[in-house]
Amino acid sequence: MESAEPPTASVRPFDIVVPTVGRSSLSRLLEALAPQLAGKRARVFVVDDRRQASAPLSLPEFVTTVRGPGRGPAAARNVGWRAAGAEWIAFLDDDVIPAADWVERLEADLQGLPAGVAASQGRLRVPLPSSPPTDWQRDVAGLEGARWITADMAFRREALAAVGGFDQRFAGAYREDADLALRLLSAGWQITRGERANSHPVPPAGFWASVGRQRGNADDVLMRALHGRHWRRWAGAARGRRRRHLLTAGALAGTTAAAVAGKRRAATTLAAAWLGASAELAVARIAPGPRTVGEVSRMAVTSAVLPLAASAWWAAGIARLPRLLAAGGPRMSAEPGPGRLTPRAVLLDRDDTLLVDVPYNGDPKMAVPMPGAGRALSRLRAAGLPLAVISNQSGVARGLIDAEQVGAVNRAAERLLGPIDEWIFCPHGPEEGCECRKPAPGMVLEAASRLGVRPEDCLVIGDIAADVQAAQAAGAAAILVPTERTQTEDVRRAPRVAATIEAAVDLLLGAEAQGRLRSARDASAPAHPKVEIAA
Repeated sequence: MESAEPPTASVRPFDIVVPTVGRSSLSRLLEALAPQLAGKRARVFVVDDRRQASAPLSLPEFVTTVRGPGRGPAAARNVGWRAAGAEWIAFLDDDVIPAADWVERLEADLQGLPAGVAASQGRLRVPLPSSPPTDWQRDVAGLEGARWITADMAFRREALAAVGGFDQRFAGAYREDADLALRLLSAGWQITRGERANSHPVPPAGFWASVGRQRGNADDVLMRALHGRHWRRWAGAARGRRRRHLLTAGALAGTTAAAVAGKRRAATTLAAAWLGASAELAVARIAPGPRTVGEVSRMAVTSAVLPLAASAWWAAGIARLPRLLAAGGPRMSAEPGPGRLTPRAVLLDRDDTLLVDVPYNGDPKMAVPMPGAGRALSRLRAAGLPLAVISNQSGVARGLIDAEQVGAVNRAAERLLGPIDEWIFCPHGPEEGCECRKPAPGMVLEAASRLGVRPEDCLVIGDIAADVQAAQAAGAAAILVPTERTQTEDVRRAPRVAATIEAAVDLLLGAEAQGRLRSARDASAPAHPKVEIAA
């Protein structure tokens, strides 16, 4: 892929890039931006990505039009950010409506961000009717909680250049944003969430809209090839129903084959399996409402077709994968990550990071420090960094320990390791769906608030993927210190890896590690201390 030309003058704090295929909603977006940009130095670039444009777009004078290649949003955004010359490139989709203070809040969101922050994500609001939303409306409403979508995302131009921008092998408006985010995070950058907001009205949808959305299954094949089988976990993407869709499609194919072969009993059994699976999907989509005649009929019909479409697009993704991989994607820079870490606070996992992990430990006598943990914390205190511990303690939800026992172990840890400014733990189980249990960002956000710093000014040190993912979801930096239970794939994906907690502090404080620091791909787990527990 062609490398980006450096901007001629990076004097503007930000530019705005809006790719479009000429939807009528574009004028609504520009009308909302116009009064907010009065007196601002920012420029607005609209990338006209229509494949066949009989006439130029009719746009206001403050807009600069750039011709796109007509190959999808990834390619269009690359054209846009390379045409812009500001330090930050704020991408907006052409179907959002910026709030009246969007520009003001964008400036506040970007002000003073650490050099290691690659992007700031805005907040989407999807207005829904007071009555139960339809299946389509619920689908669009899912954008409110989606991670790293470019409907409103501002990227540091330097970060885009470092990782080669968007991967144009993602031709549709699907997964290209998650791919870019994962590449940035793996290279050591951070992505934070700002306070600016957009409204995203639910667009009209035809009868087969949900079936058409299944095209994204083809891009999921490429995501797995590029980012490994755990890519959904790292991208915060739902698992979906692909396995069930494949089984449903297989049952229908088997029904046809058995009928052609004259095997009536097999055909009947397989047909019943297909009908049952289709009915289960339809009920799951109908149950939330509204149960109008039109909605129920649409769900019944599309639920019979949807698994077939999903499976067909998955197969198409597999078929095209060799060609896409041979074409190659964005090149990483020789120096893939931002410079030195400069956090204002350090957040640490407890078990297997500070204390040897004793499952569901409620006994302070079993608190044993991890090797080097005391020295590492002493160095962090000497550097003037406030400390917090953030720990999942699902034993409370399981009834194996209580909150007082967790506190007793925490107090024992302080006696062994020295004072900690804040102790925060999540008492919930993994099935409860809380916002505090790692990999959710809740405890990172809470710790940052208690310590009086922004999340992006924090560094999280932990031993498993959930620690790193919680940091990334909150916009914080992270260092993984693997143990024998850390999965190899997670070590490979972590942005920074240190062999020990002391090596992590070396990296944090900028000291020469003298071989103790290892790259994410070469790190191996250190020996795990054993603790004998009396019967």
